[in-house]
Amino acid sequence: MSLFRKSHHHLVPIHPDNAASNDWIVLLEANTIVGAPGGRLRVAKTTRERKIVKKFRSLRREPFLIIEGYDPRIHTLYFCPQLYKHEDDRLAPLEGEEIGQLVANALEDNVKSRLPWYEPTDELPADPIITGDIVRDFDTLVVDKTPKRPVALVRSAAE
Repeated sequence: MSLFRKSHHHLVPIHPDNAASNDWIVLLEANTIVGAPGGRLRVAKTTRERKIVKKFRSLRREPFLIIEGYDPRIHTLYFCPQLYKHEDDRLAPLEGEEIGQLVANALEDNVKSRLPWYEPTDELPADPIITGDIVRDFDTLVVDKTPKRPVALVRSAAE
């Protein structure tokens, strides 16, 4: 038996408010889709279950989320509250995969392109995978998923 504990490379530092919330955890994966053109982000995992550990960092105990297989070179983590859609004149809750896809679609343009491979000895990049300003606090968010219809141009008789 070893006297030293294994270090967890899949510990993700989180804000203490997110440690106690019941929000959806959305794990997005970037720059791993090769081949046919498509989205640059993929929903790797969505869940509400979480395992939190507290470790000392900067002389304070801070919460960390344990995520198996997390790699900061390709993954990014978001917390999202329960979202709803209109269905037959009532609100129906969206499932985790649908919520993850909405988050991925909203962030698609902010993905920084990187090579889909890396050397195991490469350092972690200094800049995050997804760049740009992200609105973090929503009072209300309405997402319209209806397909955009072409708008017919109407010319006046004077032309």
